Amino acid sequence: MVRSLAADLVSVVARLNRMAAHRVRTPIGYAPARRLALIDRQVGARISQLADLDHCSRPTMSNQVRLLEDAGLVSRSVDRDDARVVLIRITPKGAAALRQVRIAHGAAIDPDLERLDAADRQTLKDAVRVLHRLLEEEAAKTPTK
Repeated sequence: MVRSLAADLVSVVARLNRMAAHRVRTPIGYAPARRLALIDRQVGARISQLADLDHCSRPTMSNQVRLLEDAGLVSRSVDRDDARVVLIRITPKGAAALRQVRIAHGAAIDPDLERLDAADRQTLKDAVRVLHRLLEEEAAKTPTK
C-alpha cells in the first residue's frame, strides 16, 4: 500500500487530536472547540465564510454559532461597511475557553512526548515549526473578507 506523507500527516494529527480529546474533560467539547478555533482564526468572518471553511451548510453554521453565542463564547456585530452583514468574533470568554482546551489537550499528550528521546522531541519541534510556517503562508494567501 502506497501512502503519502501528506495523508499520513493528516491521519496522525487527527488521531492525536482524538486521543487528547478522549483523555481530558474540557469546558467545551471537541467540535465546538474546533469551530471556536476557526472563528478565532477568521477574525470578523461572516457565517457564509465560516460555513465554507468548515464544509457545512450556512444554516448548520448559523445554528452552531448561535450555540456558541448563547454560551458567551462568540459575539455578533454589524459590519461598519455594510450594515446588512453580521460578523462573528470570539469573545474574551471564548478565547479563555479555547486556551483551556488547547492547554488541556497538550497536557494530555505531554506524557507520551516525555517518553521520547531528545532527538525525537527535537524532530517534532522542527516539524511543528515547519507546519506553522506552512499554515502562515497559506493564511497569507487566503483573504479573510
